[in-house]
Amino acid sequence: MTLVIATATPFHGHVQPVLTVAADLVRRGHEVVVLTGSRFAEQVRAVGALHVSLPSAADFDDRKLELYFPERAAVPVGPAQIDYDMKYIFGDPTAAQYGALKNLLDRRFPASVVISDPLFLGTSALALSAPPGHRPVTISLGLTMPTLLSDDAPPVGLGMQPLTGEDARERHREMNEQVKQMMAGTQQHIEENFGESGVQLPGFFLDCLITVPDHYLQLTVPGFEYPRGNAPSSFRFVGPLTSTPRTAEERPEELPEWWADVRNAGRPVVVVTQGTLANRDLGRLIRPTLEALADEDVLVVAATGRPDGPAELESAGPVPPNARLAGYVPFDLLLPHASALVTNGGYGGVHQALQHGVPLVVGGDGEDKPEIAARVEWSGVGIDLRSGDPSAADVRKAVLTVLGETGYLRRAGELRAEFGGRDALGAVAKVVESAGAAASVS
Repeated sequence: MTLVIATATPFHGHVQPVLTVAADLVRRGHEVVVLTGSRFAEQVRAVGALHVSLPSAADFDDRKLELYFPERAAVPVGPAQIDYDMKYIFGDPTAAQYGALKNLLDRRFPASVVISDPLFLGTSALALSAPPGHRPVTISLGLTMPTLLSDDAPPVGLGMQPLTGEDARERHREMNEQVKQMMAGTQQHIEENFGESGVQLPGFFLDCLITVPDHYLQLTVPGFEYPRGNAPSSFRFVGPLTSTPRTAEERPEELPEWWADVRNAGRPVVVVTQGTLANRDLGRLIRPTLEALADEDVLVVAATGRPDGPAELESAGPVPPNARLAGYVPFDLLLPHASALVTNGGYGGVHQALQHGVPLVVGGDGEDKPEIAARVEWSGVGIDLRSGDPSAADVRKAVLTVLGETGYLRRAGELRAEFGGRDALGAVAKVVESAGAAASVS
């Protein structure tokens, strides 16, 4: 048995992958403590781990960001929002995260391994606080696109695919330098955050997210990510996280009353979702999709991610007869029946679709979503709508293209096969068990 601490920024999309890993390690007989937001305590205990809440300076409810960061609403989507988030949402809690982590290690739980999402910067501070062998081994889970600057790709934040041509590398290099100059203030801010923990950031902060951890395990495959010839040896593609599948018969209480319509559709099933957080305004993507496909010979399943979502859609206007509405539908049961997924582009949801060989139409903005949408198009598995508020006409054109052109389905199938050659949970467990064995010897 190895003692493991798992840390996660208190965002649903950051916590869930960490909990998937924690649950697997518990099943393998390891003891796991999860240091994250207080609102996730019940979910942590449900996977058999011990929950420890972050201190108030680092704890917030991601469903109510406007209460904690009221000025964020006025920040334009794109590089400015990334800049804001890095400074205040991810940067400022660094010292509090590090203090809580050190307290846990020194007084309660002398773990051999600390597993983290990349933006839990307190774990990076721990990695910089002492050389390997004098602190726990650190593992960072690449649960969104890697941020390492490279001559081979444009910098994150622009939503761009890699340039082509003889001068592509030079142009990428120029853009990277421009990003460093534009984010000089952010760099200084984050250096000060790390300084509060008594450590020094060894380079540009976007690079350090990748280079500082002992192991950086990217939760995808090379077929979905831009090449970076300068990636360190600690950077590895391990494929997406998977969980033990359960059949519909094992969980009938989770299925909607119209589930037979999906199982016996006899026509393409198009699933649409705005994820679990960016779903307050269902008119951004779900409503346009319902309108776009109302006259098509498809079955549309709208997963609103909100218990009141179906009622809101019904009150906003007529729901087409070929649409079925739900607050929540288990995607591991739904996606095997799907012919396409229309989504705002969350990294986990995109990979869940690709694990089932389902091509995508992506319409999202904010956070990392334009970057993920660009990778969907670059990898050939779907279409980037380049908007978080697409028109019904644009959605219709994209969905019919994805359904009608076999190349998208073929590429999605190829990535599904590429996923099959990777075992993310096994890769994490191997590092954990190696670290535990080394600790027991010492």
